[in-house]
Amino acid sequence: MWPSPAVAPASHAMARIAARAFPITTRSSLPLTFSPRVAAVLWWRLPGDPASSSAPAASFLPPGISGVPIGRSFHVSCGHLRSTVPFGGFFANLRGFRKARRKQAASKKEAPKDKQLQLDVKIGLEEEMPKDPEVLNIVEMLKLNVPMAMKIAFDGLKDSEYKTRDTSIDDVGKFDKVELSILLCNDDFIRRLNKDWRGEDKATDVLSISQHIAALDLPVLMLGDIVISVETAARQAEERGHTLLDEIRILMVHGLLHLLGFDHEISDEAETEMEKEEELVLKSLGWKGKGLIKSALDTTENGSLQKEDLDGIEIKDSKDAGSLRFYKPKFSYIFCDMDGTLLNSKSQISVTNADAIKAAVSRGVNIIIATGKTRPAVISALKMVDLAGKNGVISEFSPGIFLQGLLVYGRQGREICRSNLDQDVCREALLYSLEHEVPLIAFSQDQCFTLFDHPLVDSLHTVYHEPKAEIMSSVEHLLAAAEVQKLLFFDTAEGVSTTLRPYWAEAIMGRAEVVQAQPDMLEIVPAGTSKGNGVKMLLNHLGITEKEIMAIGDGENDIEMLQLASLGIALANGSEKTKAVADVIGACNDEDGVAKAIYEYVF
Repeated sequence: MWPSPAVAPASHAMARIAARAFPITTRSSLPLTFSPRVAAVLWWRLPGDPASSSAPAASFLPPGISGVPIGRSFHVSCGHLRSTVPFGGFFANLRGFRKARRKQAASKKEAPKDKQLQLDVKIGLEEEMPKDPEVLNIVEMLKLNVPMAMKIAFDGLKDSEYKTRDTSIDDVGKFDKVELSILLCNDDFIRRLNKDWRGEDKATDVLSISQHIAALDLPVLMLGDIVISVETAARQAEERGHTLLDEIRILMVHGLLHLLGFDHEISDEAETEMEKEEELVLKSLGWKGKGLIKSALDTTENGSLQKEDLDGIEIKDSKDAGSLRFYKPKFSYIFCDMDGTLLNSKSQISVTNADAIKAAVSRGVNIIIATGKTRPAVISALKMVDLAGKNGVISEFSPGIFLQGLLVYGRQGREICRSNLDQDVCREALLYSLEHEVPLIAFSQDQCFTLFDHPLVDSLHTVYHEPKAEIMSSVEHLLAAAEVQKLLFFDTAEGVSTTLRPYWAEAIMGRAEVVQAQPDMLEIVPAGTSKGNGVKMLLNHLGITEKEIMAIGDGENDIEMLQLASLGIALANGSEKTKAVADVIGACNDEDGVAKAIYEYVF
C-alpha cells in the first residue's frame, strides 16, 4: 500500500535538509534523483498498513504526521537523518567480495558466480561548511577509504559469530549494488538534526540511519547515511592525539557498523562485540587510532567525558577561533567602530578580539573600520596586534570610513568622499577654545592641529593613537594651513553634558552638528554627517547590499550605521540611544564584545 498525500510533507522536510548539501564528487552510477523503487522506502506508511504493523513506534515523527516510519532504524548513540536528495558521489567496482547466491525459488536462475559487487558511495559537504583545504583533502581520501572499510566489514558478516548483531543484513553478495551516503557538516547542522529528529539539543560526532528494509527483495542494498560533524571530530582528534582524518575514519567505521546491525547500547555484551569489530576493521586497514567505543571509554576513565556521551559531545555555548574554519560566514562584511567597541577602556585591542577578526578574515569576511578616528590612528592601533598592513584589515590601500564619515576611502584606498566644516564655525570654535581655555583639536585628513599645549591634547596621541597635534600660532594661521573636517573639544564628562553640548548645539544650529562618541569629548561636524551615510556611499562604491553586512558600535555616532546593517549590534557599554535601535545588545568592550559578536552571529 502506497502512502497517501497526507504524509508526504515528512519526506519533503527531509529533502529540504539534504538539499542544503552540495556534491563533492560528480561521477555516480545513479541519476541525481532516486528511482521510484528507491524513493518508495523513504515514504511514511499510514496506521493500519499491514507493512507497518511491526514497525516500532518513533518519537521523532514530525508534528502533524500520524503514522510511524518504516525502514528507519535510529541508533540513538549516533542518530541520523536521510532525505530523497542524494549528496552526489562516486562508485567503485571492487573484486574479492564474498560470492553468495541470492536465495531464489527453483524456477529462478542463480546469480553468476563471477558477479561483481558495485559500491555506490556518495560523499558531500553541508552547504554551511566552507571549502577548507584540509577537509577537501579528507573528502578525496574518503573516496578510497570508505569502499575499503565496507569491504572489510562485509567480509565478516555471513558467518559472524556475534550474538548481539542484527542479522537482517547477513551477506551482501546477493545484492547487485550497495549504496551509502556520507555527509560532513559542522556542529550547528548536526545539532539541528539531533534537536529536530531526536529531541536532543546537542551536537554529536556521528549520526547514522539505516535505509535497509529486509522484507523488500531489492537488488540494491540501501545501507543508509552517515553524518559526521567535522568540528566535533577535530576536537576529539586533538584530545586523542591523532589527525582529523584519523578521527573521521574512526567515526565513519562506527557509523558503518551501526548500519550493519551492531549496536553497543543494547547491552554490555553488544558494546564489547562492536568494540571488537571496530578495532578489527581499523587494524585490518592499518588506520591509526582506537575504535570510537574504546576511545570514549578511555576518555571516560580519565574523567573528561561521561559514559552516556559516548557518541557525542555537547556543543559549546559559543564558538572559538579554532572552530570557525568549519563554518560558512553569514555576512560578507563587518563594519566595526573603534573607540568603545573594538578598543577597550584602555584604548587597546585585546588578543581575543584580534584573534576573532583574524579568524573571520581567514574565512573570507571583510572587516571595514568605521570610526571617528583618522586613518593613521587606526593603522597605529591595529598594527600592535598585527592587523594593519598589506594582509591586515587596514592600510593605506584598503576601504574605510574615518572622521565620522567625513572621509571615505574605497578600492585601493582611494578617496571617494570628503566633507569639510564651515570655516565660520571653525573660527568661532577656535576663538571659544582660546577664551575659555578648553582644549580643541582640528582634524584635517591625516593631521591634527591645536592652539595651545594641554595634557588632554597629548592624550589624543599617547592614548588614542591619533597623530601628534601641531600647535598653531593663531586661529587664522590654523585655518589657512588646512581644510578642517571636524573639531573635537576635551572636557570632563560633566562639562561636556552641562556646558559644551547645550551651548554648541544651539550656536551652530543649521550650520553644523554636535556628535558625541565619548562622555568627555564633543565633536563638531558638518550638517548631515553620519557614519551611516559613509557606509551607504561605500556600499554603492563596492557594489554590495545592506543584507551582506553586520555592524558593531557603541556611540550615538553609530546609530545610523547599526540601523542600516542587516544586523546591528550595540555593545553593552554603549549609549542608551544606540542600544535602543540595535538588533542585539552584545557584551561590553572590556569583555571582548566584538569577538563574541563574531563567534555568535557571523558563523
